[in-house]
Amino acid sequence: MADQNANNSRRDFLKTGATVGAATALLSNFAASSKVYAAGNEILRVGLVGCGGRGTGAANQALRADPNVHLVAMGDAFPEKIERSLENLKRQKDVADRVLVEDNHKFSGLDSYRYVIDSCDVVILATPPGFRPEHLEYAVEKGKHIFTEKPMATDGPGVRRALAAVKKAEEKGISMVAGFCWRYDSTKKALFEKVLNGDIGDVRCVYGTYLTNPVKSMPDASTRPEGMSNLEWMVRNWYNFTWLSGDGLVEQACHTVDWVAWAKNDVPPVSCTAVGGRQIPAKGGNIYDHIEINYLWEDGSRGFLAQRQISGCHNENNLYILGAKGQANMTRRGATISGSEEWKYKGETPNMYQVEHNEMFKAIREGKPINDGERMMNSTMMAIMGRMAGYTGKEVTWEMAMNSEEKLVPEVSNWDTPVEIPEMAMPGLTPFK
Repeated sequence: MADQNANNSRRDFLKTGATVGAATALLSNFAASSKVYAAGNEILRVGLVGCGGRGTGAANQALRADPNVHLVAMGDAFPEKIERSLENLKRQKDVADRVLVEDNHKFSGLDSYRYVIDSCDVVILATPPGFRPEHLEYAVEKGKHIFTEKPMATDGPGVRRALAAVKKAEEKGISMVAGFCWRYDSTKKALFEKVLNGDIGDVRCVYGTYLTNPVKSMPDASTRPEGMSNLEWMVRNWYNFTWLSGDGLVEQACHTVDWVAWAKNDVPPVSCTAVGGRQIPAKGGNIYDHIEINYLWEDGSRGFLAQRQISGCHNENNLYILGAKGQANMTRRGATISGSEEWKYKGETPNMYQVEHNEMFKAIREGKPINDGERMMNSTMMAIMGRMAGYTGKEVTWEMAMNSEEKLVPEVSNWDTPVEIPEMAMPGLTPFK
């Protein structure tokens, strides 16, 4: 798995588990010294699982967060992504000397996450989110500190599995920092502090938008290489399949869902309804390109969210909060409050991506773990709940969503595992499970 020859066929190098015994032997001594905490000037070994753009960015930020951090292991479903990520990281002159990934610590395949986690003290989880619950579970079992990208699951069973890992992490004193990066943004933190302190009165209505272009468009079926399995085709085009991405709502607009949740102090809604569908041809994918959600809370307040990924349309990513005494807005112009009080944020704006890593590594050094687990799972479930309502056309309650038995993520052991390409949901016809 670790050092594939470029002349190997796709089938050969995508077989997982082919060199499990050798990899395990290599790692047995390497992983034995792993600690829950590291202090002072001790080296913290970081592993990256998922070597796409976001994973590479997170590894770069981890290296910049602490001068005694080394990147020692990398894993991805596809070996070429590891090499591209390494090239990008080694071009960063101020951290390149701490990118110390030897060939025998490059792991490819569906089970590569295990070998990366076994090799490090801190793991960055940045694969397609359908795999996240399994990765979180294993990292917590091994006692590793975790930076996990959002969202943390794509279906109800995955949420429950990830939530169980969150609780075990708390018991073990493991830091778990979530990629809901706006929670670490100075502007947003200042605004929400004022909202939750009652500066605009009781929050009665929240409206969030995530209107943008397609993130990873589905290629034409004619570009699919002959002999490529359904599983590999879907993983290579993961954004376009609900079981892997969760839909654009769950994968991308979950940031706006997180804002809505934050405005309500992370109290889950009672229920929601939604409308959505596919306007632009999906080319074999099965995600919607637009969904609008209406959340209801027990106090009668409402939250609305508009999500769309279609080119050539109006784009915006804003939040509007209406309170009993005023209104709070987050737009490109910044964070403002109007009404009984006029306010605009004028403080510093450090890079939120870097801040979350700075805070995580500081917490690890000080033995004061950060655990974003419960709120990150709350926001993930709110997004999935909205998708459920949009896909089925049903009113979905929080209890229904949390207890859903709809398992989207298939059990896969290797690239030849037979997996059917799922059809697109049809409101009114697709049942709630």
